[in-house]
Amino acid sequence: MARRDIPEINAGSMADIAFLLLIFFLVTTTMNVDSGISKKLSEKPPPDYKPPIIKEKNIFEVNINRNNELLVEGDLMDIKDLRQAAIDFIDNGGGIGKPGEDGTPGQPCDYCEGDRSESSSDHPNKAIISVQSDRGTEYGTYIEVQNELLRAYTVLRNRLAQKRYGMSYQELEKAYKDSQRQDEDLKKKVEDIKTSYPQIISDAEPTSAN
Repeated sequence: MARRDIPEINAGSMADIAFLLLIFFLVTTTMNVDSGISKKLSEKPPPDYKPPIIKEKNIFEVNINRNNELLVEGDLMDIKDLRQAAIDFIDNGGGIGKPGEDGTPGQPCDYCEGDRSESSSDHPNKAIISVQSDRGTEYGTYIEVQNELLRAYTVLRNRLAQKRYGMSYQELEKAYKDSQRQDEDLKKKVEDIKTSYPQIISDAEPTSAN
């Protein structure tokens, strides 16, 4: 009986098929991108720059030790209580704010709803939150602390925006962005809220874990 030859499979186009599949997966696959905390670094001051004198009561000290414990103003605090503590400090309104850039004198905070304690911050534009971690602090704990502080500002901005303009600060900001940043009225409103509650969070140099 004659031997039957087995036909070979033409593999000449396999490379082209593999290349097309590779392009398909690259185009259709979504990749997770980690996002961090946005921080604006200050510019290098001139040689003759003299830092302003800051009252101790206008600084809200938040320390995270190597055991991921939170110390606020020297006292142990649960992270769930940090947001309200920050709100109370920022919104205290116990004194006079910074002078205006045009030379106008500083004014009391007429929109603050805090206790107006003489031992706490004078005004939201003077209230500084200082965060210091330890080199042994877990990154997740540091992020949690930063998130709670940012949420404190969000709560205050939302409250004031709702009172003045009938919508939350997020809604106001979204409407401004949706207008392709061309609506001058919305821009003024967004700037008004941001100026009323400026986000002032300072990161101190981490302490050594050794």
